[in-house]
Amino acid sequence: MSDFTTEQETKFEPDNSSHLYPRKPVLVERQQNALMRSLISLFIYALLFYFIFDRNLAYIAAILLVIIVHEMGHFAMMKLFNYSNVKIFIIPLLGAYTSGSKQQVSQGQLSLIILAGPVPGILIGCLLFFYNRDLHNETLTMLSNTFLVINLLNCLPFHPLDGGRLMETLFFKENHVIRLAFGIISVIALLLLFVFLQSFVLIIIPVIICVELFNENKLQKIRDYLKQEKVNYHTDYDNLPDKNYWLIRDCLLLSFPKKYVGIIAGKYDYSIIEPIIIQHVQTVLQVNLALDLNVLKKILVVLFYIFIFAGPIALFLAYR
Repeated sequence: MSDFTTEQETKFEPDNSSHLYPRKPVLVERQQNALMRSLISLFIYALLFYFIFDRNLAYIAAILLVIIVHEMGHFAMMKLFNYSNVKIFIIPLLGAYTSGSKQQVSQGQLSLIILAGPVPGILIGCLLFFYNRDLHNETLTMLSNTFLVINLLNCLPFHPLDGGRLMETLFFKENHVIRLAFGIISVIALLLLFVFLQSFVLIIIPVIICVELFNENKLQKIRDYLKQEKVNYHTDYDNLPDKNYWLIRDCLLLSFPKKYVGIIAGKYDYSIIEPIIIQHVQTVLQVNLALDLNVLKKILVVLFYIFIFAGPIALFLAYR
């Protein structure tokens, strides 16, 4: 996870005549109240749900609680593995995601980070379910169902759900062709799922995935070119050489001409939208992924994933 998650100012250093290329822009992070932004997003989320779900405050509170618990699981695990700029983003109607950055990561760490989201919610849902078996409290039933349904849906093996991200991390994160095919399958599966559930608002998710797949395919072509030119793109922005910054920048200008109308590739002048270009350059860069899980460990992770996904369903069917 290498999203750039803080607003930034861009500081430009004067050109050094001894260099063929100007110095790349230096990013200066501007401290923002991330908590306040998250609270505002949470308020907007709750307000929209208030009008959509017949002003059912208990149900709205349950959904928000499930989302917070889920994202705090990701957040805590990323902090444990020393990720920087860890932030939680609330997206009205669509959910939330946790973002952070770290250059050296491993399959094991990513797997734990992914599982740390749905596992706590599923366990809480199961505990509430058994606790409420004799009480038959409607509020506890609704809360238990909300914890289980949202987190179990998140475990479905489709991108960008946690289940899909886990499969991608374990088996084909470094294989672009398989990732692309997996993304297309995910779009079709999610589209059918949301139509079946009559959750037509959520159809926007497959649409967003399609746009991401299209852009990612362009970015991969840039990486293929960089690899051919022996340019290292497995690095972070701070360690990216000036020459490589301008080379990647040119590739982006040529690949996304409609987005950067009026900016000429090969002309190394800073643009007024340079901060946007910098963030786009960062999407080309990739982390160094350590393949630290052997076949046995991958099997154990998959078995745990199947247990945490199928176990609650089997228990619910057995004790309903």
